[in-house]
Amino acid sequence: MKRHPEYQYLDILREVLENGMNRPDRTGTGTRALFGRMMHFDMADGFPALTTKKLAFKAVKAELLAFIRGVDSAAGFRELGTTIWDQNANENEQWLNNPNRRGEDDLGRIYGVQWRSWRDPHGNEVDQLRGVIKGLTEDPFSRRHIVTAWNPGEIGEMALPPCHVLFQFFVRNDYKLDLLMVQRSCDMFLGVPFNIASYSTLLHMVAHVTGYYPGEFIHILNDVHIYNNHTEQVNTQLRREPLPFGRLWLNPNVVDIDEFTMDDIKLVDYVSHPGIKAPMAV
Repeated sequence: MKRHPEYQYLDILREVLENGMNRPDRTGTGTRALFGRMMHFDMADGFPALTTKKLAFKAVKAELLAFIRGVDSAAGFRELGTTIWDQNANENEQWLNNPNRRGEDDLGRIYGVQWRSWRDPHGNEVDQLRGVIKGLTEDPFSRRHIVTAWNPGEIGEMALPPCHVLFQFFVRNDYKLDLLMVQRSCDMFLGVPFNIASYSTLLHMVAHVTGYYPGEFIHILNDVHIYNNHTEQVNTQLRREPLPFGRLWLNPNVVDIDEFTMDDIKLVDYVSHPGIKAPMAV
């Protein structure tokens, strides 16, 4: 019998607790960490919304749609239904003291701004996401289907430098589309389950508008860490057994990446263990 895909995530949690190094971090909370791990999630096994604690999928959808729309304000995220960027916008001391901050709720040139309006050396704006979608239809076997959020020249203009820094698509000969994402900083308890679901949703959406079938999401995890104030919660999660994955539904009438709304994306047949609360390090 095939092992449940969620054990990839649980195995890394356990490995960090058992073999990780104690390290200081930017937030002052402290972490236990390892470096360099990988997970593969095949969409044929179901949609990888993790089940050993309840996933806030509405927030996943809202954040992803905000990225796709190039939102640069916490207010824009709230309009879509999530407050997860409020603290980074308005409670992060480093950002509050940054001369590039433009006032309340400003996030600067974060993920979605880089995806949709990257500035080239001449000051022109490049829509990376639109370019990749065009490339997938016109030159599917190219090795350049890449979007990067890590813009060294603009790190100082962001409330938070991107944790998931780069993603790349790969078209298989069987018309399946794979997506690989590289994440430099991996908050294993709070952030990574969210990231898995977000990029798996993005895979489905891009496959949908380019005429492919969603294949695999491959997740490269660089600095893999558990915050010291999440240890009890992680141990609770590790005592739970994964449940069957649900599936993702997309509105078949949507034909353009910019047309998706919250109602066009639904997680179906999702069952999970109860949620586990933990503080976010800012």
